[in-house]
Formats: sequence, structure tokens, C-alpha cells
Amino acid sequence: MPRTSDARERLVRSAVQLFLTRSYQSVGVEELCAAADVRRGSFYHFFPAKSDLAKAVIDHHAAALWERLDQAAGASPASDGGASPASEGAAEAAARLHAMADAVGEIQSGFEARFGRVVGCPFGNLAAELATTEDGLRAHLAAVFAGWQRRLAVLCRAAADRGALRDGVDPDLLATILVAQFQGMILLAKTGRSDASQIPRALHQVIAANLRERA
Repeated sequence: MPRTSDARERLVRSAVQLFLTRSYQSVGVEELCAAADVRRGSFYHFFPAKSDLAKAVIDHHAAALWERLDQAAGASPASDGGASPASEGAAEAAARLHAMADAVGEIQSGFEARFGRVVGCPFGNLAAELATTEDGLRAHLAAVFAGWQRRLAVLCRAAADRGALRDGVDPDLLATILVAQFQGMILLAKTGRSDASQIPRALHQVIAANLRERA
């Protein structure tokens, strides 16, 4: 019999899968409780509303993304601003940007292996579905996207400081472009049913186009 003590975790895990493979709006509280083997009363004990569960799901995915990006940065996990890479050469700074592309690609490949197809970005999916209807969730997602951009900006600024970026490239704008590129490629892969390997390939090309030839 499932333990009451891990009921919250089971609800979050069930919602992670159902929101990814279906949608937030199409999954009701009764279905979530059945999938997690949790009573309805227990659901509302942990989450006053379904939107509160969605925030926990967002935080679950964000924690996994932050860990991957921190690994790409070659630093231990850090708070929202990310970690500043230590002194390094232009080649190493460029390599860390490419490692970021591999990291986000691995996340999507993991989803693809688990669900048999590209199911989309958990943040992008929810943003497309709820940004104009659920203001609290919109703000929660906006904070995640801002944190993602900040982490990438740390890597882009390090690359700029070490002479890895081409003249005139704005590292903060490049970080924003990389997030947008990632989201766009996932959407195309999801709707066109292409495989997840195309996502990091596109990111590598964007990064390479903004690096000096020898970086």
C-alpha cells in the first residue's frame, strides 16, 4: 500500500508525466489522484488548487535543468544567478557553451526515450497553454525563463571576456537567442515529429556562428 508520507511526491511525479504527455487543462484532479493512488482529500492537503501542483511540477523540471546547466558550466549547483566560471581560455569558454547545448538536448532525448516521441518543453508547453489564462502560473514560468537566461548569460559573458565571441556579439542577447532557439526547435520537433537529436544540432550551429573561428 502506498505510504501517506510520500503522497505529495507521487502527485508531483504523476503530474510531471500527465502534463507532459497530455496537457494541464485536460488532466483533472480525480485523474491525478488515481494515477498517484492518493485520496482527493490528501490532494487538497498538499495543493489548495491544481495550479499549485503545476507550480511544483515547474519547480521539479527547473531543478533538473539547473543541475544540467551547472554541470555544463563546470560548477557546483548554484542559486538563481548561476555560477561564474573560473579563469579559462577562449576554447574552454566556447566548449562550455557547446556543453550547454548538449545538456538541453540530453533532457529532450531523455523525454523522447521515456515517452516514445518528443513531448515538448515542460515550460514551453505550459506557457503556450496558460500564459493568457493563469496569471500566477505565467509569473512562475516567467521566473524560470529569466533564471535560464541568467545562467546562459553567465556562460556567454565568460566567452566574451575570454575573447571567444565575435566582435559585436552581445552576450546577454545571445543568451536570450539560445533560449528562444531551444524553444523553437522543440516546438518544431514536437509538431513535425522529428527526433530530439535535431534540437542540440541547431543550438550548436547558432553558438558556432557567434564564436570566433579559432574559439
